[in-house]
This record gives sequence, structure tokens and C-alpha cells, in this order.
Amino acid sequence: MSYPTLLSPLTVGSVRLRNRFVMGSMHTGLEDDLDQLPALAAFYAERAKGGVGLLVTGGYSPDEAGLLWPGASRMTTAEQANAHRLVADTVHAHNSKILLQVLHAGRYGATDGNVAPSAIRSPITRHTPSPLTTSEVDRTATAFAETAAHAQRAGYDGVEIMGSEGYLINQFLAARTNHRDDAWGGSAARRMRFAVEVVRRTREMVDDDFLVQYRISLLDLVEGGQNWAEIAELAILLEDAGVDIFNTGIGWHEARVPTIITQVPRSAWVGDTARLTGVVKVPVIASNRINTPEQAEAILASGQAHLVSMSRPMLADPELVNKAAAGRADEINTCIACNQACLDHAFGGQPTTCLVNPRACRETELVLTPTRRARSVAVVGAGPAGLATAVAAAERGHQVTLFEKAAELGGQFRLAMQIPGKEDFTDTLRYFRRRLEVLGVDVRLGTPATAEGLTAYDELVIATGVNPRVPEIDGIDHPKAVSYVDAITGTVEIGHRVAVVGAGGIGVDVCHFLTDEARTVEQWKANWGVGDPVTDRGGLTEPKPRTSPREVWLLQRKATPIGAGLGKTSGWAHRAILQQVGVKQLTGVGYQRIDDAGLHVTVDGEPQIIDVDHVVICAGQQSVRDLYTELAAAGRTAHLIGGADLAAELDAKRAIRQGTELAARL
Repeated sequence: MSYPTLLSPLTVGSVRLRNRFVMGSMHTGLEDDLDQLPALAAFYAERAKGGVGLLVTGGYSPDEAGLLWPGASRMTTAEQANAHRLVADTVHAHNSKILLQVLHAGRYGATDGNVAPSAIRSPITRHTPSPLTTSEVDRTATAFAETAAHAQRAGYDGVEIMGSEGYLINQFLAARTNHRDDAWGGSAARRMRFAVEVVRRTREMVDDDFLVQYRISLLDLVEGGQNWAEIAELAILLEDAGVDIFNTGIGWHEARVPTIITQVPRSAWVGDTARLTGVVKVPVIASNRINTPEQAEAILASGQAHLVSMSRPMLADPELVNKAAAGRADEINTCIACNQACLDHAFGGQPTTCLVNPRACRETELVLTPTRRARSVAVVGAGPAGLATAVAAAERGHQVTLFEKAAELGGQFRLAMQIPGKEDFTDTLRYFRRRLEVLGVDVRLGTPATAEGLTAYDELVIATGVNPRVPEIDGIDHPKAVSYVDAITGTVEIGHRVAVVGAGGIGVDVCHFLTDEARTVEQWKANWGVGDPVTDRGGLTEPKPRTSPREVWLLQRKATPIGAGLGKTSGWAHRAILQQVGVKQLTGVGYQRIDDAGLHVTVDGEPQIIDVDHVVICAGQQSVRDLYTELAAAGRTAHLIGGADLAAELDAKRAIRQGTELAARL
């Protein structure tokens, strides 16, 4: 497929962008310390070299009170601006443009000194903010403009003013968080004043050819949010105040509706972007759950937006743009919107990276340099760990043979992509399959490796994965007892009433699988209560219950809440679905036996029988190490990675990272 609109240039203000690709803002963990700027520059350089027309940095606070957390990034001094020249110059060397995002956390700041329009604590921090005085509001608006001036001194092409996601500007705009009765609140018009003043003062303090981009919240998705009339009026006021281009945001961080994780349908929010495009004269950027150039081209060709923002997709593949332009879209390492290594890390205080690309944000430390001596490498097992090793080793110039006893690549990833909301995982296997072809890896499917057959290779990598663990429950061999593998693959046709034993990530996934029914984007929105901001303030309405084709019980030995170990930024949504479809959840369960009557358990010491057609066992995994043990006994050294190394909860993030790091050392 060609991408004539997506790859066409666009002039914004007086700045010419070489294409319509935008790498949206994402905090990487490299922003907070000036000593990390060389690594940050390397991170952006790979994306600029990869063809992105416009990049936006992570958020930088305009003052001390706006920090995301103690010691977080800010742009408030000439020293900081001068140090950032490295980042801007590096990006410009590759013919791309870059904006510095100015972000004041407001009540989202995890600091004792956080401030907000009103003293209302957010549900995602433990700090109650101090309400800004009238004069402090005025000074804060000027601080945004001063940060923009520093960004101009640093060589950036402009700034993005963060007015979305529930941060300070968004807090001023919504009655939910702005209870003021002075000139900065009390009516919709006065609530808009802060945003307009920030833009007006910024425009006055920077040159005419310095871009002012504003990220506007199209759907707050919180009670007491803005309605469409207010959003449209705000957009017109901001355009008049000096905005050159609008980026779009969906949902506050505290919203009860997921907006970007895998289970959100692709391009779910583009209609809201199109509505803004019809209101303003300046260019508009579409964002959120757009992860392929095909999607992006369709959005632009239909006139719904002028540019498309892809943040996490550029983490996953810095060469995304160049591959699309060269007709190599099938080689793109597509973002699967899992959040596991990007947003989960960012909100957990860890350095950001990417599950499918562990080099992201580690470009200076995890380097796949060409090998000086090509070796013959045998990789046994074509799950995520083995695939990552094979591809990375071949990219370095090693001669790689990949053995897989099954007829298809993928291992446990083939199960994951069957789970509703995880269909994007299919793209990861497509990427690996294509890269193996391009790199000339000798792939031997349906071929179990043997110790004798591996004697000729210089390096041996054992990535044989896991098998489901079989718990010691009386009647575990009863026909009602089914492994999660057989349930997901359809080897066993699961009945109407089902008990799921084990409430880890796999158990929750199996519940989604058993209770899901296909639905359109509109039905998905209705299930979550996403309404029309024209009629529904904040874009929220009453959720419409999902229906489940089965009656399901989810059981856990531990007495802790089910799903406590799921991802920080996505686990809440998975738990919410369990409630939506009526999954019955029991904790502190003792398993007695499985027989014709069903599953016999004790709960709080009381025996009961759960009358079910099947009991799906999700009780963990065991490493498959037979070949590794045999090689070790024969005195052969082999590298053990992935599930074969550690059979905890299935962890593709660790498996792919291990495989890539190993290949870098070979």
C-alpha cells in the first residue's frame, strides 16, 4: 500500500513538515536529569532518522509547583535550555522538527507542593493540592510562556501546551475541579480564561515562526467535564490567541473508560477529531489507538484530520515511517497497546521502554552492532524469547537456525492473540515471521531439536518455553477438567457453566475469552458509557451492560483481591470487564475435587459445590528444560531464556528483552 496523504509535506505556520507523521509526547524517564540528555537525544535521533516529520517531547513543568513528582523534568532556566540544544540539534540533523511539551501537573503532581484551581484531591495521588491564589494563577500562566521562550532558546521548533489528560489546564476548564468564584472560574467563560491566557502570553513571548501546538481534550470522560459547545468555543478562542496546530487528547487519567489500551478498538476516537477539524482553520492531529500507517492514511484521506500522532508505535519501531515509505510496511514492529513497558513503567517510576522493542529508550546501552565474527547459532523454541533472539542475532550478522517442534511460530503468543482485546498480538508474529524471511534465518517448523543435532553449532539458545502446571486436585483427570490451552485453542468445546481455577493474568484472560461477544466500536462505547459530548457532559452516559454467553466463576486460593497483580494502567479495565459481564469471583478458595457434580471447594471454611460443565485450569506454568538438562549433562554450554528460564506468570516483556540482550552479547 502507498500512503500519498500521510507522506505528503505540510506547512504549519511557517514551518514545513516533511510528512504528516507525528510522534506524540511520552515521558521516557530520560527527561528528569540533564546528565541523561545524550540518551534522550539518541532516542529521538533514531525516530527522526526513521522518518518522523514532527516529534513532541515528554512533559516539562513550567515551575516547581507543576512537577509530576519530586525531581521531575522542568524547563525553567537558561542552563537547562542550553543543555537541551543537543536534543534539538540532533533531531534537526535528520530533517525532522521537534516540540517541547509544557505540562503542569496540577493536582496530578505526586508532590507535597502540588497546586490546583481548587483544593480537590485527585483519585490517583495521595496529595491534596493547595488552591492557587488569584495572583498565583496569573504568574503560572506567565510561567508557561517563559518555558516556551526557554524552549526557543534551546533550539526547539515550538512547544506543545498540554491542555488535556486532566492536567492543570484541563482542571481549570472543568467544573469538576474548578470551584473558583474569581476571574478564573465560576462560569464556563471564566474557566476558559487560563488556557487562553497561557496561549496568548506564549505567543507574545516567542517568535512568529515558533510553533504553538495545543493539546485539547475532546472527551474528558469524567463527571463534571466539558461539553462540546465549551470545547468548540475554547478551540476558537485558542486559535485566535495564537495556536498554530491542535493535537487531540481523549480522557483524563482518572476516567472510568479506557482510551488507549489494547482492548480499545483501533481508531475509536477519530470521529471526535473530525468534529474539531470542522470547527477550526488550523491543522488538527488525530491521536489515540492509531498504530498502523494504513489506519493513518485512511484517516487523512477521508479529511478527518491533517496529521496523525503515534506515540507508542514509534517506541515499538523507530523505522516505522521509512518502512512505510519504502513499501516495507509488513516489516513494521507494530505496537500492541499493552502498556506493560511504557505507561506501566512511567507511572511506576521506572524507565520507559517497549515490550516488543526493548531497545526503546536504551539506544545507547542495548546496541546491536554488526558482529566481528559470525557464529552459527541454534535457537530452540519459537516463542517470544526465541523469536527475539533469532531476529536480533541475525541482524548482527550471525548465521541462525531456529527450531520449533510445533507447526507454527509463536508459542504462548499464539494463545494471547486469541483473547478478546489482544488481537493486535497477531501483528507481533507477523513482524517476526517477516523479519526471519528478510534476514534469511533457517526456520525449521515441526522439527524437535535434539542434543545430537545441535553438536555442529557454535552457540545454543534454549527457549523451549513452558507447559501448564497441573495442580494436585482430586479428579484433575476428570473430563470436566480442561487446561487453558485446550480451552483457548478450541480443542475442547467449553460448556455454558464454567469455573476458572487460578486468577492470575491467564485466568483473567480466559474469563474474557469465555464471556466475550463480538461488538462494534459503537457497542463497545455503549458498554463503557461513552456518550456524545454534544448532549452528554464530559462525553459520559450510563453504561449498557454486556451480555455473556456463559456463566463463569473465577476462583483464587489467595485471599487478596483478584487482579491485584495486573498492569498498573490497564489492570483496572480488565477487572471492570469481569464485573460488567457478571463473572462470579471467589477468593480464599480451597479446592477439594472435580467430579460429575462439578467443582467441590471450601470458601471461608464452608464446603460448597459449583455445578459447572467444565473447570478450566489456569494454575501457572512449569519450565520445559529437558533439552537444556541433557545438553548440560553432555558438557555443552547453552543459554537458557524465556519461560524455560523462569516460569512465572507468562511474561513476554521479559522474554523478548532477554532474547535481545543475549543476541547483543553473542
